[in-house]
Amino acid sequence: MTASAPEMLVGASSDFLKRFSPFNRMEPEALAFLTQRAVLAFHARGSEVLTPEMGQARHFYIIQRGKIQSRQTGATAVTEYASMTMGPGECFPIGAVSASRPSTNAYIAVEDSFCFQISADDFMQLMQMSPVFHLFCTQYIASLLNQSRQQLQTTFSQRAAEQQTMTTPLLQLVKKKPIFVSPDTATRSALEKMAESRIGCMVVADPEGHPLGILTQSDLLPRLLLPAFDLSRPISDVMTANPHQLPGTASAYDAALEMATHGIRHLLVIDSEGRLQGVVSERDLFSLQRISLRQIRAGIESANDIDALQRASKDIRQLALNLIAQGIGSEQLTQFISALNDALTRRIIVLAQAHHDLYGVDYAWVAFGSEGRHEQTLSTDQDNGIIWICPEFDQVGPLRARLVAFAAEVNKHLAACGFPLCKGNIMASNPELCLTLDEWRNRFGSWIREPDPQALLNASIFFDFRVIHGNERLGDQLRAWLNKTTKSNSAFQRMMAGNALQVVPPLGRIRDFVVDDDGTIDLKKSGARLFVDVARILALRTGIESSSTVYRLRQAAVKMGVPPEEVAAIIDGFHFIQLLRLRSQHLETEHGSPSDNKINPDTLNELDRRILKEAFRQARKLQLRLKLDYQL
Repeated sequence: MTASAPEMLVGASSDFLKRFSPFNRMEPEALAFLTQRAVLAFHARGSEVLTPEMGQARHFYIIQRGKIQSRQTGATAVTEYASMTMGPGECFPIGAVSASRPSTNAYIAVEDSFCFQISADDFMQLMQMSPVFHLFCTQYIASLLNQSRQQLQTTFSQRAAEQQTMTTPLLQLVKKKPIFVSPDTATRSALEKMAESRIGCMVVADPEGHPLGILTQSDLLPRLLLPAFDLSRPISDVMTANPHQLPGTASAYDAALEMATHGIRHLLVIDSEGRLQGVVSERDLFSLQRISLRQIRAGIESANDIDALQRASKDIRQLALNLIAQGIGSEQLTQFISALNDALTRRIIVLAQAHHDLYGVDYAWVAFGSEGRHEQTLSTDQDNGIIWICPEFDQVGPLRARLVAFAAEVNKHLAACGFPLCKGNIMASNPELCLTLDEWRNRFGSWIREPDPQALLNASIFFDFRVIHGNERLGDQLRAWLNKTTKSNSAFQRMMAGNALQVVPPLGRIRDFVVDDDGTIDLKKSGARLFVDVARILALRTGIESSSTVYRLRQAAVKMGVPPEEVAAIIDGFHFIQLLRLRSQHLETEHGSPSDNKINPDTLNELDRRILKEAFRQARKLQLRLKLDYQL
C-alpha cells in the first residue's frame, strides 16, 4: 500500500535524506524536487519489492526503514547465497532504472520496511537537475570513495592543516618564472646565471622552451670540479639529458613518488605543449612536511649501519601517516610506501654485499607477494628470493651457499627494520628459494604441470614477482617464459580459477556482513585477496607482464573488451579495501600485530559501511566473470 507524503512530512523526508549520500550534498532545488515527488511505500516482511519478472523497472527506491535484500537471480550466481542486505539511506536499482530495463536482481523485504519511491521519469529528471546525483548514479562507488576521503581529512583536520596538502597541483608550487639556457651555452655562463638567479639547478631547453637536460648543484663536484671540466665547453656536454618532468596539473604526490622512485631532487613542470613552466624541488614539496622525503632518502642513501636504516623505516611509516591524514588514495599510498621500502631494501643489500664474496655473480633479488605487486601496506612480512646464473655446473653448490649466507644477513637486517621474518620461510635465505634461472623455470613448470592444492598456493605467491636489485633481465626472462607457458595451459588456468573462488565476499544474507568469531573481517584474506587472485589469472590468460593488481585489471579489461566504467568500479572497490587496511594498521594496531588486517564493521561510520558493501559487491562481480569464463 502507498500514500503520498503530505506537505507536513516533506520537511521530515528532507531531514531524513540529508543524513545520507548523495542527498546530503544535493542542490536545494533538486532535493526539494525529490521530496515533493517521493511516495512512501510499506513492504511487509518476505514481500517482493522488485524482481526481474516484473519487467522494466518503473521506480527508484530509497530505503527509509527496515532491511531489503538484493539477491542474484538465474544460474550464474557465484555462491548459493549471492546476496547483499541494504538498510536505511541505500538506493536501488540504479542501473536498471537508468537503462530502462528489468532489474537483474530480486529485492526482497527481510523485515517490515518502508521505502521512498519516485517514478523512472522523475528519476531521469532528477539526474538532469542535479550534477551531484548524476555523478552518484554514474560513478557510484567513486563518488562514495571521494566522500569517505573527505571524512577522513575532516577527522584529521588539525594534523592536515599543519601541512600542505599533497594533492596541490604542481603549477601552484612553482615560485619563479622558468629559467633556462640553450644547449650551446658555455658551461661557465650557465653557472654564472645559476649563481645570479640563486637557483639550485639549470635547465637546458630549445628556443621554444622544451626541456632537453638539466645540471644540478650536486652534479658540480663529480662532473666539473673533480674531472677539471673545461667550463668553456657547452653545457650540453655535461648536462643530464631527458630530465624527469611532469605536467603542471600533476599533484605534489605525483612528484614525490617520481622523486622517491628515481632518487632525484628536481622535477621540471611543463605545460600541455611540453614547454617548461618551472622547477619543483624536494624542498618545495616537503618543506611543510614534518618528515621530508629528502630526509628519508638522504637517511637511506647515507646509512652505513642498520641503526640508521631503522630510523629511516620509522620515518617512512610516519610520512605515510601524514599522507593518510591528507586524504591521499590507497593506490598512491601503497606505491609510495613500496618505492621507499625498495630504496631501503636496496641499501640493506648493498651493505650486506660488502661482507660477502659476490664479485661478478650475476643475480637478482626478487620480491614476491604484496611487495612484488607494489602493494605493500604498513604491516607486511618478508617474501623474497634470488634468481642467479652459474656459468660452471660444478660451482652450483658452492655459489648457492655463498648467496644463501648473504641472503640470511639481508633477511636479518630487513627484520630489524620492521619487516618480520616470514613464518613460512619464503625468504632468499631458504636454499629452496635461492635458485638459478633454469631451476626457477623447472619449479614453476612443475606447479603448472601438476596443479595440486599446494602448487596452486605456491603459484598465488610466487607468480607475483619483480626484481628489487640486481640484473632485471633475469626477472624479465622468467616472466616471459611464465606467461608463454601458462597462456597455453587452459587446464592450469581453470584450476587457479577454481581455487580463487574458494573464498567468497563476506556479504551476509540478513546482516550486512559475515564476520569471524571475534566479530571482525580480515580485509586481506576476505577482501584484497579476492581482487588479487582474479587479476593474476586474467594477467596469465592475456599475457600481461605487470605484477600490479590494478595494472593487471586495467590492461586485461582493454584486451577483453570490458567497459571502462565497469573496471573502474572494480578498482575503486579494491582501493577502498586497501585504504581501510592502511587506516587500521596506522590508527588501531601496533606494527606486526595479528589484527593488522582486521576490522570490526560495526565500528565503521555509515558511509564507510556502505562503501565496504559495494566493494565486496564488486569483488563478487569479478568472481562471477571468472566463473562464467571458465564454466565453473
